[in-house]
Amino acid sequence: MMTALDKSISPYLLQHKDSPVAWRPWSDAVLAEAKTAGKPIFLHIGYAGCHWCQVMNQESFSDKQTAALINDNFIPVLVDREERPDIDQIHQAASAVMGHSGGWPLNVFLMPDGGAPFFVAGFLGRDAAVGDPRGDRPAFAEVLNDRIKAFKEHHTEVTATSVQVMEALNNILEREMRGGLEQIQIDLASIRIGQRFDIFMGGLTGPTKFPSVALLEVLWRAYLRTGLMQYLQIIAPTMNCILMGGLYDHVGGGFFRYTHDERWMMPNFEKSLSDNALLIGFMTQMWQFNRNELCKVRVNETVEWLLRDMKLEGAFASGLSAYADGEEGKYYTWSEAEIDAALAGTFSARFKQVYGVRRDGDFKGKIILRRLNDGPAPTEADEALMAKQRALLLAARGNRPRPQRDEKLLADWNGLAIRALALAGSAFERPEWVAAAVSAYDAIVKRMGQDGTLVHAWADGKRGAQGFADDYAHMAEAALQLYESTGDKRYVEQAKTWSKTLDANFWDETRGGYYGTANDAEKMVIRTRTMFDQPVPPANGVMIAVLTKLALLTGENGYGVRAQGIAQAFAGEFDRNWISAGGFLNGFECFATGIQMVVVGKQANATTRELVRAIWGKALPNRLLVQVDSTDELPPNHPAFGKPMENGQPTVYLCQRNGCSGPITSAVALSQALTLPQQRGAAA
Repeated sequence: MMTALDKSISPYLLQHKDSPVAWRPWSDAVLAEAKTAGKPIFLHIGYAGCHWCQVMNQESFSDKQTAALINDNFIPVLVDREERPDIDQIHQAASAVMGHSGGWPLNVFLMPDGGAPFFVAGFLGRDAAVGDPRGDRPAFAEVLNDRIKAFKEHHTEVTATSVQVMEALNNILEREMRGGLEQIQIDLASIRIGQRFDIFMGGLTGPTKFPSVALLEVLWRAYLRTGLMQYLQIIAPTMNCILMGGLYDHVGGGFFRYTHDERWMMPNFEKSLSDNALLIGFMTQMWQFNRNELCKVRVNETVEWLLRDMKLEGAFASGLSAYADGEEGKYYTWSEAEIDAALAGTFSARFKQVYGVRRDGDFKGKIILRRLNDGPAPTEADEALMAKQRALLLAARGNRPRPQRDEKLLADWNGLAIRALALAGSAFERPEWVAAAVSAYDAIVKRMGQDGTLVHAWADGKRGAQGFADDYAHMAEAALQLYESTGDKRYVEQAKTWSKTLDANFWDETRGGYYGTANDAEKMVIRTRTMFDQPVPPANGVMIAVLTKLALLTGENGYGVRAQGIAQAFAGEFDRNWISAGGFLNGFECFATGIQMVVVGKQANATTRELVRAIWGKALPNRLLVQVDSTDELPPNHPAFGKPMENGQPTVYLCQRNGCSGPITSAVALSQALTLPQQRGAAA
């Protein structure tokens, strides 16, 4: 029997198509249906990789009595937060207004005449829970009956609540945020962010630990900018726990989304494309700075996982579920006997010591491999043997039922992955990684692009909703990275096209900045415009950097003016919400300190290649690399236009704003000039 979800491209929605709940996807027609029927909307937001979303589907939505209660009294609407981040963003904000911590699954009750929220809840099991670590909670049916009674018998109060929620949402999302922004504000915000980090275990202080890559990058940039060792002292324990603890899949590569504990031991077992892309980029920067061998190993292993397990139609799937064969973490955990069997004859005792193997296990009696353990440090011989042992475990794990993969392409998340692959490929001199980035870029443009526009999602040959601002921003940033890595100017032209689309269809003409949705997108209860990090850095932060680089590259002042306009549009918010604005801070730093390396000389020339290698060997987050045979190829108003090669040799000019350095022809001298942080007292 056909259902309303059969035509969906979302794997999460398709998981529910046989549910006894009569789910509908979000649409104007569904809103009209609710208004005509006079029934409130029950909105459930989740995603395919979410553990508790799966649990709620299995034990709550699959219960026929509960489903009948929903169908008879509500219009049930199902949303994949990855497919419709616009809907999720609004209702996460509503959740915060109503005093809920948000996250997924998110269950929101909406008024029938316009969809204003009046009640919100997180995970709701079929049965009531008392003494649960996540807090006491009523049974799902009890919550449903309470909302039915409130809507029917206390309609005036419910309506008043929805009005108050909408007023609060408007105050938050539509408030005036304009102001002046100076570099000193980045320095102050960096200090405040550092103060929120756990100096012992790393990560933001709290009972759960996320990688928080955008905030780590704020601290990293602050160190490169100031040379203050306090920033490195915060970053070091965080990265040690991320790279060595339970967040990392030590057998197959790649990182899980977060850990349930502050010691980074107990992962949630979901893997997200966006998280892994951000971590590849950040680890690459750390290796560029100090040749950290562990970062190099983790980049290599994570890229290997990405290319082995996540390839989809030339690009990359969205993520992997925590579940395998109906059990959380089953694919990734081990019994001691399973480890002994897989490693028979390979001195497994040393492996078990290093990876903290305990007979009684860590998670439901099973073992989570991690290396945050006391004991003698492994020798080179140990590491060589353990690499072979991990390969044996990976082969053994390959015989298990695999976690479900979210079989959809997302333009913004693929933009992150393309950029990370191209950067890592250039830094580590792995041309096959750059080639994989080019292939993924072409796949996204082919399947999800048309006439300067993008769709947000694609699956099984079907295109999803029209693109959001994040899609254009992250794909434009990926295009500029590919230009730096390949020298192909088509990527610059595409980045310019996507920036024009953003200007034409997303720009707020009154206050500045980009809306999250296009002018002709379906109307929501509120149109969001944000500077805050979501699962990915926000379009308004990313585009400050993209526009800054386009201004440097083209000499067209309009790009710089637009970048400054975005910064000013949100500058008044910095003193209130800096902890959520890591991506925006990083974008503004690029605007303030962006530097262009103009390499003049034939790309095939050995000296040219040495100069380029020196650039890729340095951590330069605000870098723009331009390679030309002659500076006459640059725009006439470019500060390096007309500058010659020194003595006919390949030459580099370092350019900021309207000026350039003197000619540099030695890779050693170039490397020294690019070393950050600069020594105190050195020339700026």
